[in-house]
Amino acid sequence: MSRIAGVLRRTFGIVREHVGTDHLGNKYYSVPDQKTWTGRVVRAKRMVETANPTEYEYIEGSIPMEWDAWIRGRRKEPPSVEELLKNESYREQIKLKAKDVEERDLALQTKEYQEGLVATPAKTLAKGHASSTSFGKQEISEEPSSSGDTFEPGSWMPNPKK
Repeated sequence: MSRIAGVLRRTFGIVREHVGTDHLGNKYYSVPDQKTWTGRVVRAKRMVETANPTEYEYIEGSIPMEWDAWIRGRRKEPPSVEELLKNESYREQIKLKAKDVEERDLALQTKEYQEGLVATPAKTLAKGHASSTSFGKQEISEEPSSSGDTFEPGSWMPNPKK
């Protein structure tokens, strides 16, 4: 059946060349400049046939970076298997190094907290609205403040000592 479809496609439609397949099962094709049987000129293009054909299930990372660069025309040649494996191992090394640096930073931070070189972050409880003049203050101010919803005229009296 696929042979018949291929013959019909070449005879009446667009010819596409299979360029490669990635580890996720996506198939990549190149369509060279060509004329259809009606005389219509079809420009060269690159396309991907995703392993998961439903568009709403596509997630970022469903197409590897190297293949994405080839599809978008940022590189002339499709990526080789060796290049894909090399880049994947490089990305894994970077992840391991980042995890190691994060662990060392956390250990250093804990040590500095224990030795008293750095103050531990204060846990504050913010009361009121951020636009209020008393926001973040621990003591009650004698200055009038209101959010507009709770203020009642005559409920505040100025300090008699002033």
